[in-house]
Amino acid sequence: MGRFLKGIVVGIGGVAPGLSGSVLLIIFGLYRQTLEAFGTLLKDFKKKVRFLFPLVVGMLLGVLLFSKIIHFALNHYEMPTRFCFLGLIVGTLPMVWKEVKKEGFFWWCYPVIVLAALAGFWFFRMNPNAFPQVTDPTLLQSVFLGTAVALTAIVPGVDPAVFLSTLGLYEMYVTALATLDLSILIPMVGGLAVGAVAISYGMSILFKKFYTITFSVIFGIFLSMIPNMLNESCQLGWNGASVMSVVLMVVGFVVSFVLGDFENIRKRF
Repeated sequence: MGRFLKGIVVGIGGVAPGLSGSVLLIIFGLYRQTLEAFGTLLKDFKKKVRFLFPLVVGMLLGVLLFSKIIHFALNHYEMPTRFCFLGLIVGTLPMVWKEVKKEGFFWWCYPVIVLAALAGFWFFRMNPNAFPQVTDPTLLQSVFLGTAVALTAIVPGVDPAVFLSTLGLYEMYVTALATLDLSILIPMVGGLAVGAVAISYGMSILFKKFYTITFSVIFGIFLSMIPNMLNESCQLGWNGASVMSVVLMVVGFVVSFVLGDFENIRKRF
């Protein structure tokens, strides 16, 4: 039951801009175990499935339930919603930074982080029209959407909304979930399943052999995504919408920061 409830929260992180399902898995202490289970699924298959089943079902439920709320909020209250997500993503920075230093930190990590941040900034911010928004996807595009979602769910700090928006897939993703468009969702699930196993296997190898440098790259990319949380509609002024936006940004920061320190808080009580 515990993994099922945590899976719901992780699923919310998979569809809400500013949250990351993989970061939430780290917070809940399930990331490495989940990565290993997906990456070596065929080894001790029944045991891996028993571990993954409640988590995955919870994640799917969280995505399906929360996608409608996200879809509504972005369409009717875009600026406050985006500022809330900005607070959420900034609040997770200490958690990701802690992972960077977990197995040792060296001077050369700083240039790696900077280079990764610059590369990510160019890809996500300076090159926004490289991939036009997909409105009528082909079968291959729907399968690729699933693989892209798997990548955002597995790689810590890669925000699904920013990544999918850059690839021109986010609006299609949220709309398909909100309307239960099976012509998109069924092939997407196929791409998600294959992508989850393949990417988990690759990430497991990277973490075992190059943990610090891998997380340094991830942290740099994570930093590069922060400016993308706001767009031209997010202009603060002296009005109620701006006040609400700032308040929600602070609330989002506090929520994600507290989640990031979840284990320490639990030990105190």
